[in-house]
Amino acid sequence: MKIIVSTFFVFIFSFSFGQIQKKDSLQTNSSLTKEKRTQIDTSITEKDVLDEIQQKNSIAKTKYLNPTRAGLYSAVLPGLGQYYNKKYWKIPIVWGGVGTGVGIAMWNQKQYNRYREAFVASVNGLPHEFSNNPVYTKEVLGNIQDKAKRQRDYAIAIAGLIYILNIVDAVVDAHLYEGRHDPDLVLKPAVIYDEYGNQSMKTGLSLSYNF
Repeated sequence: MKIIVSTFFVFIFSFSFGQIQKKDSLQTNSSLTKEKRTQIDTSITEKDVLDEIQQKNSIAKTKYLNPTRAGLYSAVLPGLGQYYNKKYWKIPIVWGGVGTGVGIAMWNQKQYNRYREAFVASVNGLPHEFSNNPVYTKEVLGNIQDKAKRQRDYAIAIAGLIYILNIVDAVVDAHLYEGRHDPDLVLKPAVIYDEYGNQSMKTGLSLSYNF
């Protein structure tokens, strides 16, 4: 009986000691975690905090574009000024406008040369490309060559106008670059709703100004 009681007390003592040791280990780990947190917190100095506050409150630097450079780029190669201004969607428009004007001018120039030669040959009584077709008389050939020349001149004028507008657009776009990025002045597309529901919604421009 004494052996059983002794064995029981030894078992109880061992179990209690193990619980105490486990609790102490948890306390030790908790204390180590607090020390690490303290070390991490103290690693951030007051200077770092002040620098971060100043950085967040500082005025954002505005990027400027040179209008003269943008204009020169567009004069050398249409669309290059728009690339400098980061207006990439305008480049196909510029190339399409100038290219179409030049293409129409070249085609009409060929037509003019063709009918001009036939007209001169008809005036001098010589055979020409349209000699076998009685419809092409001197008067008809003269009118066609005049029409081709007129259309050629119009195409050259339109291509030149698009070329000039390409330069003006690049200069103005570069000049207004700062204003477009001003947070107090915003001009952007918007959907306009009718508060009373009398009309359907419409698209337009929204101008916001803060002062």
